[in-house]
Amino acid sequence: MPNVIAIDGTSASGKSTNAKLVAKALGYIYVDTGAMYRTLAWYCLQKRIDAHDAQAVWTACRKWKTQLICVDQQVRLLVDGYYPEKEIRTGDTSAAVPHVAAIPKVRDWMKKKQRECIQFGDLVMEGRDIGTNVFPETDYKFYLDACLNERTKRRHSDGVNENLAERDHRDSQRAAAPLMVALGAMVINNSGMTSEETSGIIIAEIQKRFAALQPQHS
Repeated sequence: MPNVIAIDGTSASGKSTNAKLVAKALGYIYVDTGAMYRTLAWYCLQKRIDAHDAQAVWTACRKWKTQLICVDQQVRLLVDGYYPEKEIRTGDTSAAVPHVAAIPKVRDWMKKKQRECIQFGDLVMEGRDIGTNVFPETDYKFYLDACLNERTKRRHSDGVNENLAERDHRDSQRAAAPLMVALGAMVINNSGMTSEETSGIIIAEIQKRFAALQPQHS
């Protein structure tokens, strides 16, 4: 069974940047589960499906033609053979994502799809419910957070204006797989830390645990 390193956390807590750095350092495959939800949100916008209409979104999710591929050590979810790399990062898509992601049947579909990613090997998977819902059995769970002020600044520097307090509330209050710290997760508050410092803590912890698993030669 391949190893799965779960990196969960709040919006703008540095999940993507750190997950990529950890995956690169360990030679693992990187999986951005948020991009999968964004892809569905984008698809709904394309098809003029209202993101607030749970039944219509679920119908679209059940019927769309998707495929998982691995390119340059990263997993991508293709729709009709296409990966909407730029389109899923627009403001319109970002606004639709929380509504799409709150639908229980959509989360079930995504969980199944995300678990299929282990076909590609050892993973660093980032999201909001990896350690609690997608791979609760993994021994490598991390939860990133930073103060609201710092996270808002990070979003602004990316050119995104998002109400993170509202997003946090929605993510943690939703009925299906709410955002929470997984049992046994190492919590890292990276306020005032660089990505290198944050990823360094994660890598050191993983290597320590790997070393503990090695048979001891007397």
